Amino acid sequence: MSQNTAPREPRTTPSTSGAWASGGTLFAGVLMLVTGFMDVFQGIAGIAEDDIYTRVGDYVFKFDLTTWGWIHLILGVILAVAGIGILKGAEWGRVVGIALASLNVLFQFLFLPYQPWWALFSMAISIFVIWALATDDAYGRDKTF
Repeated sequence: MSQNTAPREPRTTPSTSGAWASGGTLFAGVLMLVTGFMDVFQGIAGIAEDDIYTRVGDYVFKFDLTTWGWIHLILGVILAVAGIGILKGAEWGRVVGIALASLNVLFQFLFLPYQPWWALFSMAISIFVIWALATDDAYGRDKTF
């Protein structure tokens, strides 16, 4: 009998955190796309009717709601484009996604007096997107989902 002495390839199993980050990146792309569309609708509502949002409290920073509408509309379109880039695996999508999610956290914080629950929810989604995009080491390489 002859023995097969061919070297065995080591089995590599993805780590749990790597699997979470990889799946999280796909989910982050979808979340950015959805958040972008929601920001577009939020912007349209702010532009169409200046009195659609009411102030919850009296804050130091006060902005015109039409201006907020345009900010959300523009940010929403750019977020949706970045979400498409992330879903396609483009490296620019990752960098732009982290930057836009950070910007979205800032804008939603400033929007707290008008829609507190939605702003907090959107900030939580953006923080997850930042985490998922920043922790996936294999992002942008040829990989199959």
